[in-house]
Amino acid sequence: MNVDELIEKYPEVKTMKDLKPFFWRNPDYGKDAKLSVGIEDIFDAEARFHRFAPYFEVAFPETLATQGILESPLVDLPDMKARLNETFTNKIEGNLYLKADNYLPISGSIKSRGGIYEVLKFAEKVAIREGGLIYADNYAVLASKKYHDLFSKYGIAVGSTGNLGLSIGIVAQKLGFRTSVHMSADASKWKKDKLRAFGVNVVEYNDNFTHAITEARKMAAEDPMTYFIDDEGSYDLFLGYSVAALRLQAQLKSQDIKVDKDHPLFVYLPAGVGGSPSGVTFGLKKVLGEHVHAIFAEPTHIPSVTLGMVTGLNDKISVYDIGIDGTTKADGLAVGRASRIAGKNMRTLLLGTATFKDEEMMKDVARLYDTEKIGLEPSAAAGFSIMDQSLGELAADFPLKNANHIVWATGGSMVPEDDMKHYLEVGREELTK
Repeated sequence: MNVDELIEKYPEVKTMKDLKPFFWRNPDYGKDAKLSVGIEDIFDAEARFHRFAPYFEVAFPETLATQGILESPLVDLPDMKARLNETFTNKIEGNLYLKADNYLPISGSIKSRGGIYEVLKFAEKVAIREGGLIYADNYAVLASKKYHDLFSKYGIAVGSTGNLGLSIGIVAQKLGFRTSVHMSADASKWKKDKLRAFGVNVVEYNDNFTHAITEARKMAAEDPMTYFIDDEGSYDLFLGYSVAALRLQAQLKSQDIKVDKDHPLFVYLPAGVGGSPSGVTFGLKKVLGEHVHAIFAEPTHIPSVTLGMVTGLNDKISVYDIGIDGTTKADGLAVGRASRIAGKNMRTLLLGTATFKDEEMMKDVARLYDTEKIGLEPSAAAGFSIMDQSLGELAADFPLKNANHIVWATGGSMVPEDDMKHYLEVGREELTK
């Protein structure tokens, strides 16, 4: 099917091709569906994180405060809400929160869940099979020379635009694995530099994410001792992200935030390849139920998940196929083709998607810092940039007066000072236009 045929069948494709922001309401939302994973898989992933907690306390002392568990705070944003309402056509009536994954330990992004989780699962498998580890052991033993030497026999490879590679690279290298991160041209220099400082082999490509991950997959396949972490189709990544729902449920309870028919919860998640927001959404729907609603945020120049879901082609279509250039300041979202998992699992779980202009995202980076003194990398502010148009679309179907809204901040605390200063300068300049 060529572009003209796609446009005739799916008018939204013309909107995407014209780079216009829009909201897409998923017509299959809430329908029954058979998924290949269930809530028991979320609890299995959570149990594995807890088994590894003693290891993290030893290997990464910054996790001591949380007893080795990788988690981020849920932050109330009253001042940011007020600032947004100054410009929004559709005002935020309920409460606005930030799920601050930018503060997650080790790699400072949402990838600290999924990426690190898949490394842990592979390490556990190797340690049990070849190192005599049993489930009842104190996993702090994995920080010993014995296991470091064992893991050094193996390689781990991944393709990334930045944050996934950062999380996998830091932990895999620390455990002892020979680690290679294949990075697209969109990846920030500071992320490459940080990985190299940890001893990770960074392979750079003057091309997009699809090329980088294809090359990574090919090279890993040539070495039987290398484990490839596939951002385009890994259920281990997906389930690692999903445990966020269990943690968020506890935070909502502790802060007395209701989630019910009269208090719906809307969650705005930046989407690149779609794996992390899909995993989180799956967890939220399984743990919190029917009154939590997820919306994905994507740049107008690279709406890969939206394109895949609108057309039903999912990973079988790329934004480049419809003539979009794929350029964005949001390096974490610079992925032209959605994962094999995103569309398949979100078909009935995702309320919708919305696209935004980079200029709005940069404004929101500045707004958040100026109101709440929280620094995000551009892609992590994407959720704010789709709220106005999303609220306009939701008003007819949901009681918004007592709704709660969570913007998922996917990264930012590890951004070097000069880079953050630049982001803020760009954002503030956009605000003056």
